[in-house]
Amino acid sequence: MNETLRQLAPTLVSILIILIVTVVRSYSTTAAAIVATMPINIPLTLWIIYHGAGGDRPTLVGFTQSLFPALAATLFFAAAAWLAARAGWRLAPMIAVGYAAWGIALALLLGLPRWLAR
Repeated sequence: MNETLRQLAPTLVSILIILIVTVVRSYSTTAAAIVATMPINIPLTLWIIYHGAGGDRPTLVGFTQSLFPALAATLFFAAAAWLAARAGWRLAPMIAVGYAAWGIALALLLGLPRWLAR
């Protein structure tokens, strides 16, 4: 695979996923949610990290370890957005509160190990 295609492939796959969600949502919101939350970005990012680091194992280990607090924070985003939707909030505030919850959770999750180590 040539270098340009290798660099563009993750972006093209991401666009394809967005198109699939757009089509699937008209048939089933559950199926759209499953496609939206599939572990697709992680393999794409692993691909980018792997090639960018020349397959360096410590880089991959560090990256995959960093996924755990980020994934936990994403659950906080989803929970906050769900609660806002249940409360009848419109889309923009719902997304804003989701990102606020995500940011706070990420700061706490990433800062907590450092604070505990003191």
